[in-house]
Amino acid sequence: MFSNKDIAAYYDTTQNHYEKWWKLNKTHALHYGIWEKKTPNFTEALLNTNKILLEKAQISSSDKVLDAGCGIGGSSLYIAKYVGAHVLGISLSEKQVIQASNSAENQKLENLASFKVMDFTKTDFTDESFDVIWACESVCHALDKNDFIKEAFRLLKKGGRLVMADFFLTEQNQHDPNQWIKKWGNTWSVPNLVSSKLFIQKTIEAGFNKSVEFDYTKQITKSAKRMYYASLLGALPSETYNLFHPKVTEFAKTHYKCGYYQYKALKAGLWKYKVLLCSK
Repeated sequence: MFSNKDIAAYYDTTQNHYEKWWKLNKTHALHYGIWEKKTPNFTEALLNTNKILLEKAQISSSDKVLDAGCGIGGSSLYIAKYVGAHVLGISLSEKQVIQASNSAENQKLENLASFKVMDFTKTDFTDESFDVIWACESVCHALDKNDFIKEAFRLLKKGGRLVMADFFLTEQNQHDPNQWIKKWGNTWSVPNLVSSKLFIQKTIEAGFNKSVEFDYTKQITKSAKRMYYASLLGALPSETYNLFHPKVTEFAKTHYKCGYYQYKALKAGLWKYKVLLCSK
């Protein structure tokens, strides 16, 4: 449904939207922020997502980490900075890889964090190359989640961990009369979502010894609501811009709608935000 080229184009053509609404230049984060009771602001909520995944996977300085779907490198740089682990981030977007590499150099982390253009379902790394595979809101882009799961298992050393945060259907084959999930996915180059139950089943079938899930839906609701309000505020200027720029890309043209669709789907109980930890 969406090719690798489409996914890269989505991020390349909508990055300016993230810069405006998601404080991208400050946080380097393309993910939802997790709000805890004492979280003071949105920037800290975004950092919380990294902090929680870091703690769940118990990443240490001796670990070699693959950041699968690294975006502009925010999580990779966070891991390198706060733990001192070696991190390799991969993305389908050359633009993102260049920006992430520049950020690593600017933060003097280039010895710990490096970046490449690569598909996380078909890498050229040798078997058992990594201690940890990190995937923050990236596996949703995989057409067949099993392709990612099998590749992650191949790449992990014995005892290695896959840690990920992503969107999952509340139930497989659930009723969605308004097609909120499909409409949302079309604005984000996300071909399909699956339930966490099905995803975990696939990890066990692939050979993972144990897979556990943690539900953070309630904690990301404030972030989802923020995106919803951004969608409403952005509707008029976006449609005006589209009117005078008919050749704008389809993703850039419809991107403002994603905030509306994701929130409607969330309020309808159609998806959950979960952190998964799978051990080999």
